[in-house]
Amino acid sequence: MPYSMMLDSGHGGSDPGAVYRGRREKDDTLRLTLAVGEILQENGIEVLYTRTTDVYLSPYERAVEANQAGVDFFLSIHRNSYPTDNEVMGVESLIYDLSGLKYQMAQEINEQLETVGFVDLGVKARPNLVVLKRTQMPAVLVEAGFINSDTDNELFDSNFQDIAQAIATGVLDTLENAGVLKEPETPVEQTKYRIQVGLFRNRNNAARQQETLEDRGFPAYIDQWKQYYRVISGEYDMLDEAVAAQRRLKRAGFETLLIQ
Repeated sequence: MPYSMMLDSGHGGSDPGAVYRGRREKDDTLRLTLAVGEILQENGIEVLYTRTTDVYLSPYERAVEANQAGVDFFLSIHRNSYPTDNEVMGVESLIYDLSGLKYQMAQEINEQLETVGFVDLGVKARPNLVVLKRTQMPAVLVEAGFINSDTDNELFDSNFQDIAQAIATGVLDTLENAGVLKEPETPVEQTKYRIQVGLFRNRNNAARQQETLEDRGFPAYIDQWKQYYRVISGEYDMLDEAVAAQRRLKRAGFETLLIQ
């Protein structure tokens, strides 16, 4: 089948994700993502990965990577967590809204994971998640059980290959039944991306940061926000341009935050 998919292993590097008794979400997600990818490749899907090692990528960078690759689908794999240990268990899938091919794929994945032994907690809309909002193709985020549930962890470890197969089967069944290569998605509203390089209560401190940025060759201005003064460097229409500018600032030693 002439389909391509970007597989995204949640968290990584300095971001361990949820942690429970020494178990780290970033390790489980990478292992599972690579296993799912292997099965999909064996079934004729062109598979790309946001990461194959223990490195950190921001959600924006993951979305940009998928968009630049021009893949047909995006699948992000995570593990869930709950404030109280061993109180909740099961799988759920998250999508931008409850419509279209992504909704079918999320339902199929959940149904397949239920056959492995997970409780199906359903498909939920999460329009504010960056990897679901900013990807330009159908995107699904799978929460493969709760990392602070001993029941789900036992199932994850003892049925690992079956879980990978279940996720892959959910994807493959959706594509087989769809009969289309690409699904038009709801256009994303035009957004301006800005890079915050400081947040201060005192305007004089903000002015010093602005001067430092300008001395280093970076554009900068001060923006008042609530009781604070934000130092902003650059304003961009395109997400990938903003991410590239953010990387340059980070290489120059500045702490940054991408805002809209």
